[in-house]
Amino acid sequence: MTCSDDRVDVGILFGGPSGEHEVSLMSAAAVWDAIDRDQFSPHAIPITRGGDWYYVKDPRPLFAEGIPDVVMDGRRIRLIPGKSGGLLLGDRLEPLHLDVIFPVLHGPFGEDGAVQGLLEILSIPYVGAGVAASGAAMDKLLMKRLFRASGLPIPDFLSVPSRDIIGREETISDHVSETFGFPCFVKPAALGSSLGVVKVTEREQLGPALRLAGGMDRKVIIEAAVVEVRELECSVLGNSELRVAGPGEVIPGGEFYDYQSKYWDDRTQLVIPASVPKAVAERSRQLACSAFRAVDASGLARVDLFYQEPTNRLLINEINTIPGFTKRSMYPRLWSADGMTFSELINELLNLARARFSKGDRAEEGSIGVTSEEAPGSVEEIGGTNG
Repeated sequence: MTCSDDRVDVGILFGGPSGEHEVSLMSAAAVWDAIDRDQFSPHAIPITRGGDWYYVKDPRPLFAEGIPDVVMDGRRIRLIPGKSGGLLLGDRLEPLHLDVIFPVLHGPFGEDGAVQGLLEILSIPYVGAGVAASGAAMDKLLMKRLFRASGLPIPDFLSVPSRDIIGREETISDHVSETFGFPCFVKPAALGSSLGVVKVTEREQLGPALRLAGGMDRKVIIEAAVVEVRELECSVLGNSELRVAGPGEVIPGGEFYDYQSKYWDDRTQLVIPASVPKAVAERSRQLACSAFRAVDASGLARVDLFYQEPTNRLLINEINTIPGFTKRSMYPRLWSADGMTFSELINELLNLARARFSKGDRAEEGSIGVTSEEAPGSVEEIGGTNG
């Protein structure tokens, strides 16, 4: 099945088995509405929580009501590797031709390199970072090591394999106390949207936070809290040649920018542009480009930074290679403030994806961005085994 006109056929993947399933539905709804139908013909591919792929003509009920375990109004999709295979529909295995896929997926199996690897095997171009870059950006421990190797400024942190937590909470607490103390943040290494992130203000809270994060991922990061900090975000767009919008500032409704604050708390404020000195804004954009290149990203990314106003210092928090596209999301809002409409942004992302694959080049050519300042951020594994 293919479009009968000259428009580009775009598959929009959404849903999936990760804990960010609902966020994916909100992002996909915005993309579905904004895509330029004069140039592109959108095709909806919902993925159930169990990982089954379907094809539906009208995804809007799914955006509003959720994806059931069996999509009665949809046709199952089979995946056949190789150029002679691809996506096949229903029991008759009707070929579904797509020129490019937009994975509007968040979290594991969506932005961690898993679906990107599958699309590589299927030989279908897709929006965003490749397999290695997606995996490195999703795994915060790998990401931090790449940032440190590139000379980028990051907060101090420790890591511990989840299997080494039980029975060793006191030893780990001692190590945290000696290294950077409290408050600190405990995070699962490879989850997005701040799922499982806990701010620990005193020693007694560390054990429960470690067990929570350890139950969600096989590696846990303990990160020094940066005091007197403002949270800035930049939107990066491009392949080898990069453009950056921002920074904007996040003022969380809660104590910090957790999952609730990001998507549900109406008290959270996104200030665009951030009210910071011109030099700080320029430096944040430079660091965003360097972070993008450090993980070898492509297409798009949102880079989150900490700004210590008293010291005029900037630190990189993390990079997100498939940022949210909801009405509350910073990534499209920063581009809108820069003069690019949501529809124009979607067009640009799809064109960047097709351009990258038309060259037969899955890796970017940009050099790793290195800063001249000394990069803080200690990496020390607690426990005798690697996670």
